[in-house]
Amino acid sequence: MTAQSKPFLAVGTLVGTFSDWLKHRRELNELRQLDTAEFDRIASELRVSSTDLNELVRQGPHAADELPKMLNLLGIDEETLARTQPLVLRDMQRVCALCANKGECDRDLVAGTAAEHYKGYCLNAPTIEVLGQQVNK
Repeated sequence: MTAQSKPFLAVGTLVGTFSDWLKHRRELNELRQLDTAEFDRIASELRVSSTDLNELVRQGPHAADELPKMLNLLGIDEETLARTQPLVLRDMQRVCALCANKGECDRDLVAGTAAEHYKGYCLNAPTIEVLGQQVNK
């Protein structure tokens, strides 16, 4: 990569991030336009509480980006899980998206220490443990 192409890469990343932000703002605006009954119906159909749905939408589409990384690190194939236990995976995504420990998780994933530490902060740890046992059978 040349020195001249690096600024273009940075600008492209910035434009993409801004575009994602704008899209998310539009989605939040659409959500605010729903009446309470319609919003509650959607939450019910998705089998989540209205509070969780509101928070999930607010968090945006990348709120559970740590989960695939964690599963991969721990030897659990996300595609297989999606095919064999889709409701388990969906619940794990919900838990991950609503997690308050993202900073710690992200640091451990970057440092390569997540496998040693996730049990101390990850609310998906019990499910991951069961899945890991199933994989190792």
